[in-house]
Amino acid sequence: MHKNTAGHFGLDRDNYMGSLPQSNKMHERWSDFFIEERLQPMVQMAADNKLLTGNDVTSFERVYKNLEGLFTEEDPSLIHGDLWRGNYLIDQSEKPYLIDPAVSYGHREFDIAMTTLFGGFSDGFYNAYNETFPLAKGWEGRVDLWNLYPLLVHLNLFGSGYLGEVRGCLRRYL
Repeated sequence: MHKNTAGHFGLDRDNYMGSLPQSNKMHERWSDFFIEERLQPMVQMAADNKLLTGNDVTSFERVYKNLEGLFTEEDPSLIHGDLWRGNYLIDQSEKPYLIDPAVSYGHREFDIAMTTLFGGFSDGFYNAYNETFPLAKGWEGRVDLWNLYPLLVHLNLFGSGYLGEVRGCLRRYL
C-alpha cells in the first residue's frame, strides 16, 4: 500500500476518522497537510469543547512552527490512516485484511506510528516492514508526533481521559 505514491499529500475527497469528518485537501508538503488538515481541526474542536486549554493550543502552535525540522521528507504514500490493531483481521486461512480505512496520501511514518497505539503490532511486523521498505533513521522517535492526531481524535470522541496522553506527546516536541 505504501509503495503507491502520488504527487501531493491529501486525497480528491474527504472522508472520516471514526465518526469525525476528515478533510483531505491536497498540499504539496506533508507538514502543511498534517497541520492544516489533521491537527488544527482537531485542536480547534477540542478547544471549542473545553477539552484543551489556551496553553495547550499555544503549545500546538509552537510545534507547528518546528514541524518541518522534525522529520525526513519523502514522497506521499497511500496510507490507511487508521491503522491500529483493531483494524486488521486474519481469516481462517490466515490471510490478513485491513478494515475501516481513513485513506489519503500521507507520510508512511504516520501509519506506522498508529500501529503502536492500543496494544501495537508484533516486533515481526516492524522488522518485516523495514526489510521491505525501510523507514528513515529515527522513525521511532517521531511516533508520538504522528500519534498526536489519533489521540486528538480520541480526545474529541471520548473525552478528557485522553488529555494526559495528548499533553505527554506534545511536550516531547516543544
